Amino acid sequence: MATLNKDIFGLTVENHELVKLAYDAYLANSRSSHAKTLKRGEVRGGGKKPWRQKGTGRARFGSTRNPIWRHGGVAFGRTGEENFTKKLAKSSKRLAVRQALSMKNADKAVFVLDKDVKLTGKTKDAVKILKDMKLDGKNVLAVAAEKTPEVLRSTNNLPNIKLVRATYLNVFDIMNADAIVFSEAALKATENWLIGEEK
Repeated sequence: MATLNKDIFGLTVENHELVKLAYDAYLANSRSSHAKTLKRGEVRGGGKKPWRQKGTGRARFGSTRNPIWRHGGVAFGRTGEENFTKKLAKSSKRLAVRQALSMKNADKAVFVLDKDVKLTGKTKDAVKILKDMKLDGKNVLAVAAEKTPEVLRSTNNLPNIKLVRATYLNVFDIMNADAIVFSEAALKATENWLIGEEK
């Protein structure tokens, strides 16, 4: 049985600020900016002055597409070019991943597959593994060193499994998973990614 590196799975997380920042950054960077509103110059119509400037007793208006009118344009609306991305330093991202993994390990939600466990490309193999680990019905984050065809075929049809490469681990997937399952190769790849490059 593989042992978990304490520098990744054994950190003491005194507060969750960095994890929260990384979680929010993931959501913000996944956000699209397709929404767009029409300004007063883009709304169709409004070319004719609704009434004469003086003498009516009413307020002066030059267009029915004024933002304060019904069917008028939108003031300060979405342009479709908004940038919602949030930047986080690479070292901070990796520390946040290590903290998230440590929190999950503290909850006994991190598992490592034995060397003799092999996936042949059949869904029933993955189902059996989950059942043996008592993880059937739970949201499982499966971490692999590489997304081989056999691993993909085994997990693609299981709605409660999300497969990620070790170097693509993120706080959002980790925190939303009920359990995280590593292969031994994925565990080594994770260590090299989170710690090896810092040395």
